[in-house]
Amino acid sequence: MASILDEYEDSQNTRQSAQQRSRLAAANIGITHSGFVNVRLEEEKPIFTKQRIDFSHLEKINHFAVCNNQLCMSLGKDTLLRIDLAKPDQPNQMEMGRKDDCKVHKLFLDPSGSHLLISLSSSECLYLNRNTQKVRSLSRWRGHLIESVGWNKLLGTETNTGPILVGTSQGAIFEAEISATEGSLFNTNPDQYFRQVHSLEEDGRPAPVCCLEVERGLENKVFIIATTRKRLFQFVGKVAEGSEQQGYSSIFSQNQDLLPSFQEFPVNMGYSEITFYTSKLRSSPKAFAWMMGNGVLYGQLDYVRPDSLLSDVQVWEYTSDIDFELNKPISIVLTQFHFLLLLPDRVKAVCTLNGQVVHEDVFPDKFGPLKKMIKDPAGGLVWIYTERAVFRYHIQREARDVWQMYMSTGKFDLAKEYCRDRPECMDMVLAREAEHCFQNKRYLESAKCYALTQNYFEEIALKFIEAKQEDALKEFLLKKLNNLKPGERTQITLLVTWLTELYLNRLGQLESDDRTAPVFLETRGEFRVFLGSAKHKECLFNNRTTIYDLLASHGNVDDMVYFSVVMQDYERVISHHCQHDDYGAALDVLSKHCDEKLFYKFSPVLMQHIPKKVVDAWIQMGKRLDPKKLIPALMNYSQMGSTQQIKETIRYMEFCVYQLTVTEEAIHNYLLSLYAKYKPESLLWYLEQAGTHASDIHYDLKYALRLCAEHGYLEACVLVYKIMELYEEAVDLALQVDVDLAKSCADLPEDDEELRKKLWLKIARHVVQEEKDVKKAMNCLSSCNLLKIEDILPFFPDFVTIDHFKEAICGSLAEYNHHIEELKQEMEEATESAKRIREDIQEMRNKYGVVESQEKCAACDFPLLNRPFYLFLCGHMFHYDCLIQEVTPHLSTFKQNRLEDLQKKLAATAQASKSRHRPPPKEESDTASLGKASTGTSRETIKSDIDDVIASECVYCGELMIKSIDKPFIDPQKFEEEKASWL
Repeated sequence: MASILDEYEDSQNTRQSAQQRSRLAAANIGITHSGFVNVRLEEEKPIFTKQRIDFSHLEKINHFAVCNNQLCMSLGKDTLLRIDLAKPDQPNQMEMGRKDDCKVHKLFLDPSGSHLLISLSSSECLYLNRNTQKVRSLSRWRGHLIESVGWNKLLGTETNTGPILVGTSQGAIFEAEISATEGSLFNTNPDQYFRQVHSLEEDGRPAPVCCLEVERGLENKVFIIATTRKRLFQFVGKVAEGSEQQGYSSIFSQNQDLLPSFQEFPVNMGYSEITFYTSKLRSSPKAFAWMMGNGVLYGQLDYVRPDSLLSDVQVWEYTSDIDFELNKPISIVLTQFHFLLLLPDRVKAVCTLNGQVVHEDVFPDKFGPLKKMIKDPAGGLVWIYTERAVFRYHIQREARDVWQMYMSTGKFDLAKEYCRDRPECMDMVLAREAEHCFQNKRYLESAKCYALTQNYFEEIALKFIEAKQEDALKEFLLKKLNNLKPGERTQITLLVTWLTELYLNRLGQLESDDRTAPVFLETRGEFRVFLGSAKHKECLFNNRTTIYDLLASHGNVDDMVYFSVVMQDYERVISHHCQHDDYGAALDVLSKHCDEKLFYKFSPVLMQHIPKKVVDAWIQMGKRLDPKKLIPALMNYSQMGSTQQIKETIRYMEFCVYQLTVTEEAIHNYLLSLYAKYKPESLLWYLEQAGTHASDIHYDLKYALRLCAEHGYLEACVLVYKIMELYEEAVDLALQVDVDLAKSCADLPEDDEELRKKLWLKIARHVVQEEKDVKKAMNCLSSCNLLKIEDILPFFPDFVTIDHFKEAICGSLAEYNHHIEELKQEMEEATESAKRIREDIQEMRNKYGVVESQEKCAACDFPLLNRPFYLFLCGHMFHYDCLIQEVTPHLSTFKQNRLEDLQKKLAATAQASKSRHRPPPKEESDTASLGKASTGTSRETIKSDIDDVIASECVYCGELMIKSIDKPFIDPQKFEEEKASWL
């Protein structure tokens, strides 16, 4: 029950947003609005927001009442639930104590929420006070089926209702009073008295009193409204001052001589209901709505009129979809500008200003048919319930659309009053008022209203232009500009642009007549003052492109240059200089203002005409320029430009690399390509100083290799190969240049002796086969200690004499002899080690341990000698099966499968052994003995294999225990099972 009032959102936002759009369509004022207004309207929350209150765990809801944040419900057969909505987590549930089969007919709760009347179908009535837990029977009320109660709002307290009116199903109106305090010894009933004061009829027969309402006006005047199925009665009278406690008998007695004032309608739907709207709590109602057979009668309550309380009465007829056979109206609630009509499956909201259905909410069938709708005057919430669900409607800013009704009837002042805090709606009202004034030829008033709207400037200006009302147009533009705030940049932009267009049009007309005329000069002066206005400078600067386009479209070059200077639009100034081939002036502007973006944009053009000055300016800018953004222009003109341009390009690239220490790969690659094409003498020096490790290189090695190979720079290619650690390719290419260069490459792979030997063999092969220099080949042997004479002998031709290799061959043989002696010594040491190992094994076979009779298994703690067991050197002892159980979880999948196979084989051999215990036939005795010997040998082998798997080391002291240190004590898959076993 703590969550009984938690919001369970069941709102139909899609329908509500669609209804908002329909309201916007209905409010078409004939003037196109800006997007600003439409967006604001679409973001508004709906007026009626539905929420479902979670009562899913309760019994069936029979009846429901709520007032002053006190909620009462009749549940099931005999249960009553009370909830203080200020404390929804403290519900109060009680039993009414009825043992008969009577049902609750209706619930009545007074405006203060203190007194609850429970009308039963057995023509009895019960009473419950908010401060008590005991349901008390009203004995004087017995025999009357209560249909309505008119509460006393003036004299009612928490413990006493004061005089109230009660309507019955037989048309009788009773006056009664109930007190929650305990009476005297002889009077314990809460009902103080119960007497009939009037009766109502229809067509000459008693009619049930559907509703009762008691209100007080000025000068002690009392108004009583009572309704039957087809009639609405009014009783008006005065109560003497100080006699309010005497009740309402005098009101009805004053009308005995005259027929009571009533209104009657022909259609009878079996019941009716009247509801009232009160703006503030404990004030008199201001409006009413009566749901009856012909429709809904609604209007205002005028307490001053002597003849009738009702005024401005209208009848809203039921729509065609309301059928008394299938979906008869059930209940009605009145708000400030709407009444809500409850049908069995939906709620309709009708505006009381125009009688239009503005909201319709269909309820799903799963909740069952709707039963009743009630409004709590205290909080303004509307409650609806079915047998299985309770819903609550929030009514937010109900007056938001009232302005549309007043606007449509020409009541602009009232319309603006109701949308004063809604600028988007005020905009629509002003637009309609402006249109109204325009149509009535009140142009100045129209211009003032238009200036306060968000309507398009062009449309309004064209309206005045077509009407030839220049004064009104001027008034509109000036007032519009003065009303705008600095933050309203879009509106300022539109106005400034529009005024600029008007100025240019006027200047064009005057220029065609006489360029030297005072009017033309005066207009140009005004225009230039407007362009230089400090108030509009930010707007002009932000929209200078548009202004330039307008100036260009009118061919106004002088004013364009003037505007460029005012706006400090140096890009435009530089473009102007470049178009007039004044490149020096353009570069001066660039150098003066040091705008990097302008350098990037205009450098290609300037580089083509004044390359040296441009490069000087680049160097002066230093790190403020990004050289990579200048590469496209440099590459373009370095490929098709003059020698001077290429020279300046190399100069700037060298400045970036050597002085700015730029590390971007694109810059180094470009400089590398320039060196390869135009300055090859600097290429090798650049590669050498760039570094010898790939991590230090800032250029693309593959690109550099391809570039050097294309231009035939072999030595540079060798250097790149060395940096890329492609030593074989480096040696192969170096042999085409110089053997010494190849030798320097061959010694580079210091950690790879096999590769070094391979590289030196390449050099030796080249020296022997290409240069045919035996002496130099011998020098290779001395230069590399990895080469031996036998490695290079195959390279020599057959006719070479041995004299050249005598010394090298002798040295090689001596080295082999030394190696053989070392191998002999190692063999002797290995033989001795094997001998010691065999002795240790023999000693281990003879080792034994003593097991006492009381020893127990380390795993199961049962006596050890009961079953086969294992004894380890560490002292741990395990049964055979316990050891397998302990070891198996730590074994790999392969070893577990192998252990399972060995156990199966061991079991099979045991079965075979049992079968052989039976005496065999004589002719098979020899064969059986041979089989037995064979089986015994196989069984011992299997046991030995099992020992190797499970008993190679102690499971508690060996490597298995160390490897399992990071494993949990309990298998995660069996954790829950183990946890449950401990509970």
